[in-house]
Amino acid sequence: MTVVLATVCRDGVVLGSDSQITDKGRDMTYPADKLHPLGASAAWGGSGARSVLHDVQRSFDENSAAILEASDIGRALQEQVLPILRHHYDTFIKDVPGEEGGGTPAAYVMAAGWRDDKPWIIEITPSGMIGHYDDIGFHAIGSGAPMAQQANALLSHFHLRERSLRFGCAAVLRVLQALDLTSSSVGQPFNLCRIGKDGARHLDDDEIDEVAKIVRRWKDAEQAVIPDIFD
Repeated sequence: MTVVLATVCRDGVVLGSDSQITDKGRDMTYPADKLHPLGASAAWGGSGARSVLHDVQRSFDENSAAILEASDIGRALQEQVLPILRHHYDTFIKDVPGEEGGGTPAAYVMAAGWRDDKPWIIEITPSGMIGHYDDIGFHAIGSGAPMAQQANALLSHFHLRERSLRFGCAAVLRVLQALDLTSSSVGQPFNLCRIGKDGARHLDDDEIDEVAKIVRRWKDAEQAVIPDIFD
């Protein structure tokens, strides 16, 4: 199971992902980074066929400046992803003896950034459609996306759009931790990237540990309030 999610905050966007890759054809899992830089002011993640996402990463690395400087970032992303999808669809062999149900060349790509003092979250679907989610303020892709949407709904009373990037990192990590508890195929370590007016910064392991400490304080504070309200 894969989950990549993005949420809008007052001063930027936070992306998060797990690092568990599931290979159904070989009945195995292994860790891999799912968040990648897109120039200095954006980031992206993907779900689906690893061969497709590998080609997308190379294309984005080579064309990040053109994508981020385009007047329509969604169209610019689409122009990079569509030829890759078409190539893999055209060369995919469906009927491999002994490997029925071994996968498809479908992949979802989601990118997010901050430009002109505004957030943007854009998805390119396996059919090449462009989805914009900055107005919604949250989006997730991958097989864990429905559970991520539910977890986000349970945190909606915290009004993430009105909170800082620091709070956004804690909220995204809390969602990922919840998915880790409920699904054996969502696995650590988790990846976080915060994007604001100063650009995109991928948090290292020590920084994510610090965010985890904040999440624990947040949970402890909730537990401390409950007796005052209900007991």
